[in-house]
Amino acid sequence: MVGEGEPREQGSSGYDMARKALEDARAAARAAGKSVGQGRASPSKRTSAPRPAARRGWTGAGPDVHDPQPMGRVAGNLAGRRGWNSKISEGTVMGAWDRIVGAEIAAHAQPKMLRDKVLHVTAESTAWATQLRLIQSQILAKIAAVAGNNVVTSLRITGPQSPSWRKGERHVKGRGPRDTYG
Repeated sequence: MVGEGEPREQGSSGYDMARKALEDARAAARAAGKSVGQGRASPSKRTSAPRPAARRGWTGAGPDVHDPQPMGRVAGNLAGRRGWNSKISEGTVMGAWDRIVGAEIAAHAQPKMLRDKVLHVTAESTAWATQLRLIQSQILAKIAAVAGNNVVTSLRITGPQSPSWRKGERHVKGRGPRDTYG
């Protein structure tokens, strides 16, 4: 390479200067007794025994464990190994409630919790709660089709909660105000 004090040759390009610098470096390495190859410099003495080259086999035309797998299958296998399948099934019931029971029923009843394979559903009125109790077996069949068998074994359907008149520690026993609405 051209230093600060060296005059630059007329007509030499950057490519020519790089080639000359490489030739000078190779000549200096030969003079020092080091081997010089075309690529990287040869490595220094190895400290451990060389490993035998691993023979890489070819996979066949069929599916193999080394092939890319669909994300759903990978996630399903992971959930199975970690024991998450029951929680995923519960989440499916709660998250896909509209799709399972239909838009009309979902507009009037919502699942609240799933505990011990019993799904607690709250209806917006006592009439809807009665209707849901009548079609309870059909709802269970739809849930089993989407989330799997034995995820939900029974439904506990309740109507809306009435307001509590019991306030504070001291209260009067009895039925409370009944004729105040009308």
